[in-house]
Amino acid sequence: MAGQDPALSTSHPFYDVARHGILQVAGDDRCGRLIVTFSCCRMPPSHELDHQRLLEYLKFTLDQYVENDYSLVYFHHGLHGGNKPSLGWLQSAYKEFDRKYKKNLKALYVVHPTSFIKVLWKLFKPLISHKFGKKVTYCSSLRELQEHLQCDQLPIPQEVLRYDEKLRDLHRGLPPPDTKKPPPRPPLPTQQFGVSLQYLRDKNQGALIPPVLRLTVTYLREKGKPVNFDDYGDIHVPAVVLKTFLRELPQPLLTFAAYEQILGITSVESSLRVTRCRQILQSLPEHNHAVLRYLMGFLHEVSRESLYNKMNSSNLACVFGLNLIWPSQGLSSLSALVPLNLFTELLIEYHEKVFNPPEAPGERAPGPTEASGQGSPLSRQCARAGAPQASPCLSRLRVP
Repeated sequence: MAGQDPALSTSHPFYDVARHGILQVAGDDRCGRLIVTFSCCRMPPSHELDHQRLLEYLKFTLDQYVENDYSLVYFHHGLHGGNKPSLGWLQSAYKEFDRKYKKNLKALYVVHPTSFIKVLWKLFKPLISHKFGKKVTYCSSLRELQEHLQCDQLPIPQEVLRYDEKLRDLHRGLPPPDTKKPPPRPPLPTQQFGVSLQYLRDKNQGALIPPVLRLTVTYLREKGKPVNFDDYGDIHVPAVVLKTFLRELPQPLLTFAAYEQILGITSVESSLRVTRCRQILQSLPEHNHAVLRYLMGFLHEVSRESLYNKMNSSNLACVFGLNLIWPSQGLSSLSALVPLNLFTELLIEYHEKVFNPPEAPGERAPGPTEASGQGSPLSRQCARAGAPQASPCLSRLRVP
């Protein structure tokens, strides 16, 4: 098995976890402190790894070294929906690592961080001391890590090396090398992220609106059950979860096929843009249209209270636009941001005109938008949370 210590004995008390090579003890850093590495790419699918055993193995390993100063290198590349621990597990894991583990940890290097890391940081920020937070260093490349550590002494997985090389090529403008991808793993029965809308519909008795979307919107509107993020003490977290769900769909909610049509929205006369939006949406699969209608109804409701929450349709479009649509190859260019955000803004601002056809003005989406002018609980809560500046609960969210 790749990354396995050849000296590892089957009699090791945590052989079932240690054999994957997730956690390794390396050389010393520039200050002579021991280095421990954690490689996400070596984590097997969740149904093949007992995460409680992983936690016990982490403590078992660190117990041998925490009496002295040490550094931790966390290689984030390779963490995905199939092997990612639950948020509840991560929270309980942090609580179990008491002061003796944190006191002598002098540096934590997070290599190749993504938006998921930012979500976690928001989750645990109320629990993390300012002193511990100063120990964290983000390294977007191995070259940046080399400024702090001798990388040639580290057991860096080949997957991480290849990924870092790919990032360097993209930075230099070179096309990525052709690589054969391993066959996709079947999704877990309860998986919510990284699976298609159809899969979620089939697994949830034909419900059009995915549970993670419906329950997160419900929480954001009402701080209600059954989603309970109150333990995390940060209303920003579920909104980031919402964006992450959209971004991890195998195909964007607005579909790859609509990408070029949406880019042309800026060339349409202003008075005809709403009509053009409706025409583009007519080509969406029925399921995508229903989910989009539900989500835009919620964002329209938020925008109606922009006087208090500072999130008008334009600001919301900047937050969610790139999570609704992206090209089938590569990333959206800077020039594409204007039409993509404009299209999203039109969907939010003119929700009723876009989604309710003229011949059926009374038709309504099965969503969170209501006709009352009382304002949503989310909007009022955001206003209270930001007093006296009325800082919005969604305003800190930006596109990853």
